[in-house]
Amino acid sequence: MTILQLPEQAGAEPVSQTIDAAARRRVSGPALRTFLIIADRYGIAPQDHVALLGEPSASTYRKWVRKAQAKEPLALPLDTLTRISAILGIHKALGILFPNDAEAMIWLTGPHRGDVFGGQAPLETMLEGGFDGILTVRRYLDGWRSGLRGGPGEGAHFEPVREMDLVFK
Repeated sequence: MTILQLPEQAGAEPVSQTIDAAARRRVSGPALRTFLIIADRYGIAPQDHVALLGEPSASTYRKWVRKAQAKEPLALPLDTLTRISAILGIHKALGILFPNDAEAMIWLTGPHRGDVFGGQAPLETMLEGGFDGILTVRRYLDGWRSGLRGGPGEGAHFEPVREMDLVFK
């Protein structure tokens, strides 16, 4: 499969990049192991892993996990790898926005007043919305990190991130 990689400089042309089976094999095991660690860290139920990964059959999911944990060769579908990549981005954003895992869990699993969530928990949006739901949460957090969106809303047990809260190293 060929995708376009965005250029580093504005105005430059995108560069085509090939994602072949060898590239997928190289990253699939580490990606799935990392996904499982993150899912465990946030208390995501095992049956929800399948929904987040794109609804592989139960036997396929078990085979993937077994191979990943045994560090055997594994080539996940590009769709699954893209979903894992978005979830890694969500995890990174939660780590930046919240000082501890408990607050990140509250945000991820509690009802939310953000326009895109309509009272639903962001995790529910991810589970019910498929890949688009995962990207919605990712984009929301990326927007919040950059100051384009508000925080958790009224009545939350934590304050939204303010400009003075950001630390650059």
